[in-house]
Amino acid sequence: MDPDLEARLAAAGIDPAHSGDPAEAWHRLFVAVGLRATLVDRYQLEAAARGVLLEDLPASVRGTLWREVMAVRYPGMELHGSHGGDPVEVLPYDPGWPALFAAWRDRLAATLGSTARRIEHVGSTAVPGLAAKPVIDVQVSVPDASDEAAFRPALEGLGLPLRTREPGHRYFRPPRGRPREVQVHICDAGGEWERAHLLFRDYLRAHPAVREAYAALKQGLAGRFRSDRVAYNEAKSGFVLDVLEKAEEWAQATRWIVGSGAA
Repeated sequence: MDPDLEARLAAAGIDPAHSGDPAEAWHRLFVAVGLRATLVDRYQLEAAARGVLLEDLPASVRGTLWREVMAVRYPGMELHGSHGGDPVEVLPYDPGWPALFAAWRDRLAATLGSTARRIEHVGSTAVPGLAAKPVIDVQVSVPDASDEAAFRPALEGLGLPLRTREPGHRYFRPPRGRPREVQVHICDAGGEWERAHLLFRDYLRAHPAVREAYAALKQGLAGRFRSDRVAYNEAKSGFVLDVLEKAEEWAQATRWIVGSGAA
């Protein structure tokens, strides 16, 4: 078991050597640390209980654990269509990514019209110099993300079906088997989803050392979870939450506002 998980279990009052039922242990950890309890933690607890390595957990077991953990971490989330599939590949920063974003921004602006209050480049491809999966994340802020009639037909007309629905956020990407150069996040203008993703992006842009640490983490995780995109994303949670805490202090000190680092 990873020493970091052992330390977090101990801090939550759980003996790592005698954690008992892995599902119960994970729930106790989640109660103690919230979103810092991840799918990868659940994998590790299950693997330890079975006496196998995490990498040896069957895909069917991982799928069951994924559904169990997502229901707790993201209550109210609805999934549409198939998920997973493409292998995780983290590449060096590509100077062409901003131009690819600009092309999609223009297409989305023309299609969505006044529904789109703000269209921004977010995610790792939006941070110059940062290694990333070669997929452009576009964040579109709208008056009400629950009003799907205002944007869903337009996005699906561009070949981007709805994949995930959750409070304040809708996620669209190309269907499985088609090139995945872009994914679109619809969020409430002025909401927490919008703010957190823009703040994280701008903080990484302003702090090269943090950017490099994030790149190293992602490259390591890509090798470990190449065939498990959800686990790859979940394993970054602790780092992202730590950065967001520091970013909030930075935002106060610099009087950062949403959209101040737009590009």
